[in-house]
Amino acid sequence: MLDKEKTLKILAENIRVERARKKISQEFLAEQADITPQHLYRIENERVCPTILVVANIAKALGVTLDKLLPL
Repeated sequence: MLDKEKTLKILAENIRVERARKKISQEFLAEQADITPQHLYRIENERVCPTILVVANIAKALGVTLDKLLPL
């Protein structure tokens, strides 16, 4: 079982990697995921723990499955 800090770190890194791979801005991804750019910034910088719904919206906006973003 992963601890919260490690999980947030992996999630943040996976979001950043996928966003960079698709060459999209934080602002664009946030809009597509129906969250504010500030909230996405905080997620990518491990400052907040997003709900599973927010993570699902980010995954959908990135065109990936949840398991691509979350460590299992």
